[in-house]
Parts: sequence; C-alpha cells; structure tokens
Amino acid sequence: MQNSMHQIDGKKKYRIGVDVSVLSTQVTGIGRYTFEVIKRLVPMGHEWFLYSHRPLLVGDWNFENVHLRTGNVPKRLLRMLWLQSVMPLQASRDRVDLFWSPAHRLPTLLSARIARVVTIHDLVWKHAGETMRPISRWLDATLMPEAVRLADRIITVSSHTATDLLREMPNAQGKVRSIPLGVSSLALAAPRESLASLGLFEPYFLFVGTLEPRKNLDRLLEAFSRLPDNLRYSTVMAIAGGRGWGGADISTIVKKYGLQDRVRVLGYVSEEQLATLYTHALFLAMPSLYEGFGLPLIEAMSRGIPVLTSNCASMPEVVGDAGILVAPNDVDAIAKGLSELLCNTSQRSVLASRAIANSKRFCWTHAAESTMLTFVDAIAVRQSKLIK
Repeated sequence: MQNSMHQIDGKKKYRIGVDVSVLSTQVTGIGRYTFEVIKRLVPMGHEWFLYSHRPLLVGDWNFENVHLRTGNVPKRLLRMLWLQSVMPLQASRDRVDLFWSPAHRLPTLLSARIARVVTIHDLVWKHAGETMRPISRWLDATLMPEAVRLADRIITVSSHTATDLLREMPNAQGKVRSIPLGVSSLALAAPRESLASLGLFEPYFLFVGTLEPRKNLDRLLEAFSRLPDNLRYSTVMAIAGGRGWGGADISTIVKKYGLQDRVRVLGYVSEEQLATLYTHALFLAMPSLYEGFGLPLIEAMSRGIPVLTSNCASMPEVVGDAGILVAPNDVDAIAKGLSELLCNTSQRSVLASRAIANSKRFCWTHAAESTMLTFVDAIAVRQSKLIK
C-alpha cells in the first residue's frame, strides 16, 4: 500500500486548494482532522485556498498565505451542487496545483492539470450502511468510488480502512497512503468539582461521540442496566455528544432500561468541558459497530483513561493493549467489560499507564508532514500523466 514518495523541494511553492466545508459547522471527527492537519500545513509555506459553501466557524485563518473562498449555501443537497460546480471553477481561477478533499468526495469537474488527493476515513456505507442517513449512504456509495478513480493519491486514517478500501475497490492499489491521526491538545482540565454543573457528583464512566446508530448506545445502555445493583449504583454514565441522524431519543432509551438516575445526557460540550470529562472519568466506553479510526479513543488514552471498545474494524489497531475489547453486538460481553473496569481498580491502573504510552504513537505534526509528502507525490504523478 505504501510506495516511495517524492521528496519535498524546499524552494518549490505550491498552490493548494482544500475543501474545508466541514469547518462551517460544529467540530466532530472529520472536522477535527481537517482543522488539525491544515493548522500544521499552513506554516510549512505554500499558498492555501480554503473552499467552503458557508462561512467558516472553526479556526483563525488570518495568514498571508491563506485565501478563503466561501459561499452562503444553507442546505445539505445544495452543498453537493456547490462542491461539484462552483468549487472546481474557483480552483481553476486560483490556478491551484493540487486539490485535497479531507472527506470522501472529489469534484468531478476539476481541470485535468490539477492533481487531486482524497482522504477516506471509513467505509460505513458498505459495512454499516443501515446506521447512516439514506442520502449520505447513497452519496458515499456513489461518489466515493468516483473519488477513488479520480484521485492521484488516497489517504486513509488507519491500516484497517486501507485494507477495507482495497478489498472493495481494487483500482485504489498503488494510490493509498495510510496516515494515522493525532492527539489533539485539548484545553486544560478544570477541577473535578466543576462537573457538578453537569450533574456529575458521583464517579462516572464516559461516552463521547455523535448520537447515532453506529455508536451502539442502545446496547451499551442495556449492558449497563444488566450490571448488579451494587455496581450500577456505584457509578453513573455520562454521554457527551450532539445528536446525529437516526438516533432514537436517548432519554427514551434510558427510561426503557430504568436508568433515569444513572445516566447524564450532556449534549454537545465545549472543548474545556470535554477535557475535564476525560480527565476525571473512570474509563471511556465506546463499543461502536464500526469506526474508521475513533478519535475519542486516543483523546481519552492521552489523558491516561482506559477504554472499553469493540474488537472489530480499526478499534483494536488504535487501542493496542490499552483497553478491553468486546464484541459490539453482544450485550453480555459489553456488560462483562463494564464490570471488569468498574470492579478491578488494579487493572484500570495498568490500562491507564498503557493508555498514555499508546497515545504517543499518534501525532498531528507527523500526520501533517506525511500529508504534505503525499501532496507532492500526487503533483508529480499528475505532471507525469500530462506529459504522456
């Protein structure tokens, strides 16, 4: 999957366009990836052209070598029309050498002289399509294969995603570069007492993520409800994340399992609150049905917090030996994992020390440097095609 890449010519300055539409809304996983990488790419030099269908809400891009190109398109479907029509026109006018999409799709009408790179985070549409918004599933199933065909180079965020992609689309062979994500520098954690404002007075374990079917919250809550009374009443579960598509009302699920006094639904939290929640949690519970990477896993581990996660997709690759792996479809297995982490303080301590060591494998600076090398490689590939 990894071929030799061209070296960066320190004297050569490229004009690079990026689809930053994900930075026009609240930051979730792909938005954080986009922000963290671009934040480190810009100081490397070059000219950066950032395209979005709406004004950006994330990041301060007031740099001499950064040029914003934003529209005012309110609706989701119109965003796709903007991506496929206006964005390639702007890229041509800006004479970009390379166009990068950090999220699965490329404009089909880019000028033939423009190199193109796409990042593939996961193949949820293939492996857990029923958990997606129908229109999103259709768009990924339709536009991802086209992006793979058009791309000069493809970045995946884990080796598992690379393997998945090559199995599904063999024409990606030779294009793929696996570049793991990094650990974000979250805000300083506030004292434990500050969590009282969120209703967290007791010891708690934490879930972080968008509230959608793929995150498997129903089974996690059912597993929590199956714990013996002495365990269930010794802790609470804190759920942090905005509501996504297809998620049943969490309060209804909580009521179904009789957990009204054992669960705190916090909604979308600030960076400061998230850092504080990670720091004081007993552990993170994230038994997703499918993940292309799983940023909350390394965010928690960087704070010395053990994790309970799934034994499938990319999660074992990311967690290493710093967590407990369970079958996500097996409620009893999830309950057993919860019980182990709640009862065995010595095991939690061992996993916590491993978590910190494991998180050091992931670095945004390295991710940005590898991404820039991939851009240079893609430009060389595109230029060779034009010569032919």
